[in-house]
Amino acid sequence: MIPRALATLTALSALALGGCGSSGETSVAGGADPHAVEVIRHWADELRAGDVLAASQRFAIPALVQNGTPPLRLTDRRDVEAFNRSLPCGANLTEAITSGKYTIATFELTERPGPGECGGGVGETAKTAFVIHNGLIAEWRRVVDTNQGTTTAQGPVV
Repeated sequence: MIPRALATLTALSALALGGCGSSGETSVAGGADPHAVEVIRHWADELRAGDVLAASQRFAIPALVQNGTPPLRLTDRRDVEAFNRSLPCGANLTEAITSGKYTIATFELTERPGPGECGGGVGETAKTAFVIHNGLIAEWRRVVDTNQGTTTAQGPVV
């Protein structure tokens, strides 16, 4: 009876320990709000996978975006989809910090399916400042990383 109980306890312990890492999915370095990090991570993962429609659903309507341009107000889903399609790179979220109302996310750029090509940007880092409101991206603003010697022309095109 004891070997069976021990086997059961061992199996339960393995499940419990395995589950500990699953909540870390939304946790990244930097200590930003986990709910904001979750929205940003899902958006980046969907865009990196080439699912522009799913990534676009993460945006509020209207939304404000700024990627090396004056701020643009996206007023319908087609605008949001066009914006997301215009981003030539995919990205992996590596860090997120809070600065006032913004969550500043750092990404490592990757290729992604779609019309754009990340090219020389692959492996570079890029930063984007997000405002997350009611679980949606209300603002997406490219951040120039003054701590990094180089910045890609496309910015944090995640």
